[in-house]
Amino acid sequence: MRYEKERKGEKRANVKTEIEPPRQQTAETQATRLRRYFSPRRVIVAAIRIALVLQAITLVALEVIAVLRERHMKRMKKEAFPYPDLHEVEVGENRLQLYVSGNELFPDMLAAIDSARESIYLESYIWKDDAIGQEMKNRLIHKAEQGVHVYVIFDGFGNLVVPHSFKVFPPSIHALEYRPIQRPWHLLDPRRYALDHRKLLIVDGYTGFIGGYNLGKTFATEWRDTHLRIEGPAAANLAHAFISFWNRSLPRDTIPHRYLRHFDPLINVRGNDAARLTFPIRDMYIDASEQAEQSIRLTNAYFVPDRILLGALKAACKRGVDVRIVVPWASNHIVVEWLARGYFTECLRAGIRVFGYRHTMLHAKTCTVDGQWSTVGTANLDRLSSIGNYEINVEIFSVDVARQMEKVFEYDTADAVELTLDYWTGRPWYAKFGESIIAPLRYLL
Repeated sequence: MRYEKERKGEKRANVKTEIEPPRQQTAETQATRLRRYFSPRRVIVAAIRIALVLQAITLVALEVIAVLRERHMKRMKKEAFPYPDLHEVEVGENRLQLYVSGNELFPDMLAAIDSARESIYLESYIWKDDAIGQEMKNRLIHKAEQGVHVYVIFDGFGNLVVPHSFKVFPPSIHALEYRPIQRPWHLLDPRRYALDHRKLLIVDGYTGFIGGYNLGKTFATEWRDTHLRIEGPAAANLAHAFISFWNRSLPRDTIPHRYLRHFDPLINVRGNDAARLTFPIRDMYIDASEQAEQSIRLTNAYFVPDRILLGALKAACKRGVDVRIVVPWASNHIVVEWLARGYFTECLRAGIRVFGYRHTMLHAKTCTVDGQWSTVGTANLDRLSSIGNYEINVEIFSVDVARQMEKVFEYDTADAVELTLDYWTGRPWYAKFGESIIAPLRYLL
């Protein structure tokens, strides 16, 4: 009996011994699987996927908000926004006129077209087929039939929703719908993704218009923008910019006429050229900010600056410069609006005063420094304009022009929303979360 018990005990021990190693092996296998599952590579990939999903959800939510906001704005009664009366000023050999209302700008543009005797160069990122756009087209056709050389450029992407019939011109007008990607291999060239974001009208090489206004009724009556008219020798530089772009884009139909360029120390034309990878407008803003000693008044529709430009503004504020920025409180591009808001905390902590324009969409791209230097043009302060699209600005050294620019800024900020650090840091958590989720897009837009 004792022998049988000992045998049974040995069997139990042997069974236990035989079973134990598999348990240890199973534990080791599970640990290995866990290490593989939670490897750095898997964790990084999972984090990226989660971030992309959250970005997609945030973007969809923002677009829904934008649609609802637009419907609400359409139901509201449109009110005229305040702006000052601005008179023409002399700068060297030129006469300059600022416009902050399309109702005043577009009649003067049509009058300039009607006065043309030799040439008309028109370039616009967006050209709507509404009453104003059609009237502009009719006037151009009429002048072309009279023998005036008429050339027009409009961006293909910017006018995707414009009917094709409107974009067809008679043979008397030289028309270019700018489409940089025309061959499959063009997709491999990053420079081919640049849009023609410029807005120009030059008549007879002597009268030039430049600024933020696109062509259309909405821009004329509802948006707050800034444009500039130059009458004098400096307008030839705008003509040269147009001719250069046209001849490179359409070599089979070049413009033979060349207006004499005028080197004016008081009025300079700065143009971004994606094909040549030259982007002087961004550098112009940085240089002006670094030289500022008293004040910077910056107005921009899409404020998404790079670190160097933002650093220049913060450094100016640190040395005692009064830096103020006004942006649209409700933008027509809500994603860019939220990207801009991601910079406000940093600006406020640096001492920069930030204002939100409430009356309507603020589309201007202007700046004035120390009551002496000013710029008006087409370039926004985002990546697309700074180092992407074709843009053009005018740089002006004039106390009279700067005084008018400062007056416009005062009107824009008189009843604007001025942000405070306490207010802005106390905004809802979901707003901060949404801004942080889409922050990486600032490197694309």
